[in-house]
Amino acid sequence: MIIEKHEDHCFKSCSGHSYIRKNWLGSIVFPFSALLQQSEISGTFQVNIPPVLLGYTWSETYVSPKEDYNGQNLKESTFLNIFATIEPQISYAICNPELDKFSGQIDVLERAQIFKKNCKALFPKRRITTTVFNDEGIQILVTRYIKALNPPQQLLDIFLHDSNATLRCISLAIGNKEEHAILLCNFFLYFGKKALVLLGTSMLEGHVAYVLTPETDEYLLWNPLTGQCHKQFDPFCPLQSVDCLFDGENVWFNIQQNNSPRAVYFDYSKESFWKQLLPKNYQGTKAQSIQPEEIIYSDTNKSMVEDLKNRIERTLKYKIMEWRPKQPTRWNRQCTFILRQILPKLELGTGNFVSSEDESEFERLLQFYWVAGFPIQMPYTDVQSVIDAVYQTGIHSSEFPQTEFALAVYIHPYPNNILSVWVYLASLARYQ
Repeated sequence: MIIEKHEDHCFKSCSGHSYIRKNWLGSIVFPFSALLQQSEISGTFQVNIPPVLLGYTWSETYVSPKEDYNGQNLKESTFLNIFATIEPQISYAICNPELDKFSGQIDVLERAQIFKKNCKALFPKRRITTTVFNDEGIQILVTRYIKALNPPQQLLDIFLHDSNATLRCISLAIGNKEEHAILLCNFFLYFGKKALVLLGTSMLEGHVAYVLTPETDEYLLWNPLTGQCHKQFDPFCPLQSVDCLFDGENVWFNIQQNNSPRAVYFDYSKESFWKQLLPKNYQGTKAQSIQPEEIIYSDTNKSMVEDLKNRIERTLKYKIMEWRPKQPTRWNRQCTFILRQILPKLELGTGNFVSSEDESEFERLLQFYWVAGFPIQMPYTDVQSVIDAVYQTGIHSSEFPQTEFALAVYIHPYPNNILSVWVYLASLARYQ
């Protein structure tokens, strides 16, 4: 936004200065690979807005939709129309190595290869996965990765939250889209829910892996990377195509002409809609799951987490000052203290974010400052990723004179060194 400030006791035409102040309200993120795969991204997408936006409230004159879209409350949601493309177009190459190193049941694996080839002949652009390579480079059925697995006890005590996939993946704290979907599917199975891994394409993310859960009278589509859940007929679901399903028993390929999620008939027992890898009367030996009976989680070192939190906070303060070479950077300790009290509550998403004592302190701040601020959250990978996320908000670019800043960092540890990083940023402009 642009703020115009005029000299005291002077008419508007006399003398004035315009100052730029960027207020970050939310984001829509898509990987560059999604553009490569689809050549363009076009549609209406929901903006990811933080749970608290200091300095902003929903307009009282705003008229919310009379009816929710398929049960989704849109009263406090923001959407953007986006069109993105690449000029000139860049070809997207896919590498499909053919290895002849198989595990165990050769006949089933050969059948899987033939099944995949036949499916690709029917719909060349649709995704189909029947076998994958394990850590030793041996090809095995993808169904062997699906098995009920226990989430960390900490999540059982609080809520179901996405983590990284498979025992190896958890220990290394890495994972791709498919591994995240497999683990979320296995978590659902642990709770006794029916769940399948869904392969398809998303307008925002390109190739994706979701989790499909049949409910009483509807189907839910879960994005394991974000934790977002969409109903099948949600018009704002970014999932563009449903190509393939698999669980611990079988693989199904979608042979319906229209593979849009809202048009797909998800009853995979109907052979006229879904082509299955293993027939119902298959007499072969069932492949055993390669997953462990139970995942043993290790506690995260809390002193390491505290040291990392302090290092990130110091680094971010230094970087914000570095990004403002022509303006002084002042830090408001009172606001920083309030933000530090709020952050732990945001991770759990329970109760009031601001206590009555902090609220009164914050109201005193508002008497003297125009405050704008927001929290951002991300899984921890490295410090540079946190720095980049803060820089992209543009909060440091405020030109308004006598601007003060507040910054607080909180890290919530999960087992196996999985860390959720929260950074709360605020800019305070003193009333003239």
